[in-house]
Amino acid sequence: MASHNTSYKAGEAQGQTQETAQAAKDKTSQTAQEAKDKTYQTGEAAKEKAAQASQAAKEKAAKASQAAKEKAGQTG
Repeated sequence: MASHNTSYKAGEAQGQTQETAQAAKDKTSQTAQEAKDKTYQTGEAAKEKAAQASQAAKEKAAKASQAAKEKAGQTG
């Protein structure tokens, strides 16, 4: 009887250990996915900001070029 009880408790402890390990694995996986998502979002935001800055620079250059052409036309 003692052997059966010891075996039962060992199995119960093993089950609890497996549950704890699975919970830790799930939490680690979730944390990694959240980090991956955050990294992606940060990258997308950086690309968007760079695209906006590039567009603003193009527009500024176009305005400067147009102003120079107009000024050259007035002088000549």
